[in-house]
Amino acid sequence: MITQRKPLTHLILLISSVLMMYPVFWWLGASFKTNEEMRSPNLFPESLRWSNYSDGWVSVPNYHFGVFYLNNLELILGVLFTSVISCSLVAFAFARLDFPLRKVWFGVLLLTLMLPTQVTIVPQYVLFSKLDWINTYLPFYVPHLLAGGVGGPFFIYLLVQFIRSIPRELDESAKMDGCSWFGIYWRIVIPLTKPALVTVAIYCFLWNWDDFFGQLLYINSVDKYTVNLALKLFIDSQGTVPWGQMLAMSLVSVIPAVIIFFMAQKHFVEGIASGALKG
Repeated sequence: MITQRKPLTHLILLISSVLMMYPVFWWLGASFKTNEEMRSPNLFPESLRWSNYSDGWVSVPNYHFGVFYLNNLELILGVLFTSVISCSLVAFAFARLDFPLRKVWFGVLLLTLMLPTQVTIVPQYVLFSKLDWINTYLPFYVPHLLAGGVGGPFFIYLLVQFIRSIPRELDESAKMDGCSWFGIYWRIVIPLTKPALVTVAIYCFLWNWDDFFGQLLYINSVDKYTVNLALKLFIDSQGTVPWGQMLAMSLVSVIPAVIIFFMAQKHFVEGIASGALKG
């Protein structure tokens, strides 16, 4: 009976996959079309318009998309570094150190997971405006440095669950060798939590790479624009929108995220599974 059901199951999965991937195929085909061909029901145009990619790359006056990619990398690398270091330190403290009201503060941390980010937008903007941080990358760096950026509580919770699975006997052995708490964190915990740290880094990369609203809120100058903000420059209310070029650049913009995910997929799955099973 199980053997007979397999072909039907595979057929259903194949059809579902095609339906799920259809928007991606349309997106790919539309990136080679002209504005007139956008109305065509054909998935791909009769001739591939490669100029959409070359023209779209230099479509912004005085800039090209390489500048926006470098801005993206500058922002993302800073956020990744500050987020991984700060979240791992806080998670280590919750998982290993005994301090007053530890369980209470951990409960407060979990409560913040249910706090919508929209609630904090206005007070954060007012604070960063008074600090004169608008049109800089500091509104992205500083919250992550304090383990309070996008996904910070979730990252801490994931790392706490993973660190708790590490035997405490390793801590005791390190203490007998004269290792401090920071030494235990740096020499023992960090190497053993590599899968979870990679998971945190992937999540942080994807969420901040796709963060259009936050970047739109704090960045005003075109020379500091990221790829997400550069894409909106294609939309001109007084002229014709080059849809082919915009879709081509939007397709190019997701390539780094796809590459990062597949390169670190093994660690990503391992980190999620370990945090769920061992926690």
